Amino acid sequence: MKKVYSVCTMCTVRCPIEVEVENGAVKHIWGNPYLLGGRYLCPRGAAGKAFENDHERLQYPMIRDGERGAGKWRRASWDEALDYTAEKLKKVIDEYGPESVVLGDRGGAFADMQKAFIKAIGSPNYFNHHGSCSNSVHNAHNAIAGHRRNTVSYDWKNCKYAILYGRNILESLGTKEAKDFIDALERGMKFTFLDVRWNYTAAKATKFFMIAPGSDYAFNLALIHVLLKEKLYDADFVDRWVLGLKELRQFVEPYNPEWASRETGVSGKEIVRVAHELAENKPSIILYQGWMTAWTENDYYFRRSIYMLYALLGAYEAPGGLLFNKGEADAGYKPLKKLVDGIPKPEKKRFDGVGWKYKHLSADYGLAQMLPYAILNQDPYPVKAYINYRFDPLSSFPDPEAFKDALLKLDFLVSIDVNYSHTAWVSDVVLPESTFLERTDPVICKSGPKPALWMRRQAVEPKYDSKPKWWIFKQLAERLGVGKYFPYETIEELVEYQLKDTGFHFDDFLEKGYVELSQKQILWDRKDGLKFKTPSKKIEFVSSMLEENGIPSFPPYEPPKKPPEGCYRLVTGKIALHTQGTSLNNPYLNELQSENSLWINANEAKKLGISDGDIVEVSCDGIKQHAKASISEFIHPEVVYTLHGYGREIPLQTRAYKKGMRDNTLMKGLLKVAVGGNCPITDCFVSIRKA
Repeated sequence: MKKVYSVCTMCTVRCPIEVEVENGAVKHIWGNPYLLGGRYLCPRGAAGKAFENDHERLQYPMIRDGERGAGKWRRASWDEALDYTAEKLKKVIDEYGPESVVLGDRGGAFADMQKAFIKAIGSPNYFNHHGSCSNSVHNAHNAIAGHRRNTVSYDWKNCKYAILYGRNILESLGTKEAKDFIDALERGMKFTFLDVRWNYTAAKATKFFMIAPGSDYAFNLALIHVLLKEKLYDADFVDRWVLGLKELRQFVEPYNPEWASRETGVSGKEIVRVAHELAENKPSIILYQGWMTAWTENDYYFRRSIYMLYALLGAYEAPGGLLFNKGEADAGYKPLKKLVDGIPKPEKKRFDGVGWKYKHLSADYGLAQMLPYAILNQDPYPVKAYINYRFDPLSSFPDPEAFKDALLKLDFLVSIDVNYSHTAWVSDVVLPESTFLERTDPVICKSGPKPALWMRRQAVEPKYDSKPKWWIFKQLAERLGVGKYFPYETIEELVEYQLKDTGFHFDDFLEKGYVELSQKQILWDRKDGLKFKTPSKKIEFVSSMLEENGIPSFPPYEPPKKPPEGCYRLVTGKIALHTQGTSLNNPYLNELQSENSLWINANEAKKLGISDGDIVEVSCDGIKQHAKASISEFIHPEVVYTLHGYGREIPLQTRAYKKGMRDNTLMKGLLKVAVGGNCPITDCFVSIRKA
């Protein structure tokens, strides 16, 4: 039996794995025992074996042979599909300019190839899914500290006290993070949990508050009020590293615990208690907002308040607090070479307004929700072709019908994926990528307090006629005359190109799947060595970037929207068994959970005449979905809750087809850009009745 060390892709956490291979087939998948997460693996990772053998995944290149979205395809050879794709892209570029081609993906550490390709053809228009996920956090931290969400880590090992804001860490989980969190609890860490419903994480909480939906910002303002009024903050850290304390003090003056109690439903006494517990345990505190943070119009300022609390409590680069991620240079190595760095910057401005209309938002993520408007309005210029890589905006963004109507007006749409998606279903060409078990990918730097280089390695031969993305993009680049920016013929050559200045080589990854860059945590000096990337090189409560662009750092508090009479706020979440909608057709995982239900507060259900297990109709603005009711006392009466990603409408995914409710169809009119760059996804209000 052979063991191959690689990186999982069954969800976006990308855990390191050990793949057992026997007679050319995957026998079992474990966590990589050489890394801190050990052999632990979540159900999704273990089910990678079933996905590998699934005959309902994409198998070969296909060209549309009928109306878009009709599901009529013809099989094509790779040469034909690539030639056709390149021909269509070239026609668009010649007629409308390279900026008329856009590329969207999921984002993350493996995005260099996609960014390089779109840049090589002369387009500035790369974007990813973060507009429906964590844009507000990335951009909030950038304005305050010059860093993004993913440039910091949480030191659960040494944490003494934490607040989790709707972060269901024990169900919507990353394996190592969940293990570290449980270890911290066993060591004695206390934590307060804020959420609109009771769940597994709430069951472990020292204190759980069923907070009024969308009022987390009010809770934080009151915490800041208490810390400043009672002088409980870390004055030494603030004096050294923070600008804008005076302005913050003035801003929070009216937002005392009694005021916050009326907003949140949490007593003022309890808010004061939490503030004292934070102060008593500083700087070893974690304030965890999680991943999917596209909540409300108010989201950006709530996220800013979290980083303000970190600063007031001196938790930056403190044991048990918020640690800066370190990369190759911090460990004394030259960085990996990136394909994107060797390509000239496109001349045109972006289609989505980032960098010119929205100067405070990051082009690293872009605004996918602006794509429909750009297509329909041809503003600031025509957008005519979309390259869709491992991304499904018709599942992950609100108002998918409006999004789809715009996509149907494109001259050309190509999807590259391992699986069917709603977006692939309306594409002109679908190019199948090999699964994570069938391909070797470029090396990435896994930044953190102990940085390392990781490689996803091929464990088995492709089962069907699929190809790795490094080959697909290379072939398209050659056909479009920009192959010089992809200086390799094999994955080994590409990896050696990346590693050229590091002193490492391809074979160094074969034994364990990674190479360490540091055996010890790398910590910056808290007195003089912290590397904030704002213009002042400090934490800016009053953000120079915001103020220069006419955006106030401290606008007056605005309460979240309330549901109209007879309606409920729709809140969605995730579980350990599934990754949004991408895993719902997996044979193993579908058997464990094939559909979602709708949580309804018991008192509200009684008023509506709904019993547990009844089929209910959920509607918003003329759109209707159906789900089985799950009646519970442990959900806020203003809220209904469901798991995201169900209700798949792809006939070839027979196991998942039309099972459960498709939540995002109900989110009409929410393809917006809130101040943080996020869609206000939970500002969706639905009515419910027994079907």
